[in-house]
Amino acid sequence: MANLIRWDPFREMGSMREVMDRLMEDGYTRPLGAGLWDVSPVPTMDLYQTEDSVVVKMGLPGVKPEDIQISVANGVLTIRGEVKEEKDENEKIYHLRERRFGSFSRSISLPSNVSADKSDAEFENGILTLTLPKAEEAKAKTIVVKAKK
Repeated sequence: MANLIRWDPFREMGSMREVMDRLMEDGYTRPLGAGLWDVSPVPTMDLYQTEDSVVVKMGLPGVKPEDIQISVANGVLTIRGEVKEEKDENEKIYHLRERRFGSFSRSISLPSNVSADKSDAEFENGILTLTLPKAEEAKAKTIVVKAKK
């Protein structure tokens, strides 16, 4: 004997919501261009600010410092570079190939005005650390309140 299950439209909406949640989560957690078949590298980045500066740390394994270009224009930081593929004359049969090669470009709006000409860039162990001092007008000012007598 077959069991009949009562149709519940709200149960169907719940599963649809789960599918949409997963779709939105994947869309916001993976950078654009980081699809399964895309071969261009998309470097990861951390950006934070201190009282005096904005700091960017970017993982760039396999990139040489001379292959990195950094620019700041209209409050937007752009970092460009290239991960060059190692050429080998011997044919190989890969079982797994996850490293990415090619040119990359990453732009991000800075949280405050910076003095780009006073910035400092260091590259160590595949990590680019960029320190951009905040412009004087972007730093917090203290205002002293005077009481009238």
